Amino acid sequence: MTQTLRTPPRLLEGAPAERERKPIVRAAARGAIASMAMSGLRQLTTALGLVPYTPPESVIEKTAPAAFHAIPAERRPAVVEIVHWLYGAGGGAVFGLLPEPVRRRRWAGPVYGVLAWAAFEVAIAPALGLPRKHGAGERVALLTDHVLYGVVVAASPWPHKDRPEDDGAPPPPSWAEERP
Repeated sequence: MTQTLRTPPRLLEGAPAERERKPIVRAAARGAIASMAMSGLRQLTTALGLVPYTPPESVIEKTAPAAFHAIPAERRPAVVEIVHWLYGAGGGAVFGLLPEPVRRRRWAGPVYGVLAWAAFEVAIAPALGLPRKHGAGERVALLTDHVLYGVVVAASPWPHKDRPEDDGAPPPPSWAEERP
């Protein structure tokens, strides 16, 4: 029979501890899941004609057209999804890098999703030369799926496990509005 022993906190001081990486890894997993949720919502908005081309599809078309067109047409949607999930995992990892008091706020996820959308609209799309002339319906649809992304990235059950239960840290102040 084996027993798992916890490393005493005093031995973890000054070294990059495993517990410091856990929020990033967990947030990256939530980012991939959030991208999957976005993809579901995007299927709906695309089918309704609100979004003619998804941003991941536009980015791949612009950045790697030869490679994208070398893939059989029936397989391209799968490639777009996988790239989107990887991009979402990266965005989730960035969320995991935020300080814990910020990540645990109720507003952190939705605000993070809005900022991700704004970063694409203001910086990434113009840098890639992607046309950004949206109608109101498309803007609302893209903003909505990014808010969904943020909500899922910041969602439970994992945020409360990003910090060991008995790490000696004082409890957060009552005004911190932390999620359970």
